[in-house]
Amino acid sequence: MNKSKVPFEPLGKQLKKMRISRQESLAEVSGAVEIDIDVLQTIEQGKTRPNEDILLLLISHFAIKEDEAETLWDLAGYDKAILPVVSSINDDLSAKPVVIVTPQDLKIVYTDMVHVAVNNYGVIMNFMQGAGQNSQPLAIARVGMSREHALSVLEVLQQTLSAKPLKELPAPKKDNTSNNG
Repeated sequence: MNKSKVPFEPLGKQLKKMRISRQESLAEVSGAVEIDIDVLQTIEQGKTRPNEDILLLLISHFAIKEDEAETLWDLAGYDKAILPVVSSINDDLSAKPVVIVTPQDLKIVYTDMVHVAVNNYGVIMNFMQGAGQNSQPLAIARVGMSREHALSVLEVLQQTLSAKPLKELPAPKKDNTSNNG
């Protein structure tokens, strides 16, 4: 009888344990992943399962290692095949990454929310967008960078946003006189 009321209790206990071990409050974590405190509390109680995007944000926020992330993913009942690959810090750093850019990668996506996570390795920004009136926000882009680069991005944003708009020349006036000369 109790299991039907708290179907995700093991997942909730793990997430709560991680939050407490990092000495973070419900408000801090819920603010970091941009969900209501009540929603996070029901997740920690095992009453509800976080959607995949929220679980990924929690994994990112807590800087959880790949094996722990897989355990949480399993506890949530999600398919491991769709768990994004998390590269280990012990991976071969001498291998050169291959980057393929398609035209679709160059499209502009607009966002109305952002979650920023900072750890010893740098900064991760999760840009999110609401998917409806009562639904959880979805991550539409994730960008990672060093702390130094994040500071330079911040400086560029501040300069750009504080810059005065350039003066433009007025549109040419239409000449109402005719050249019948």
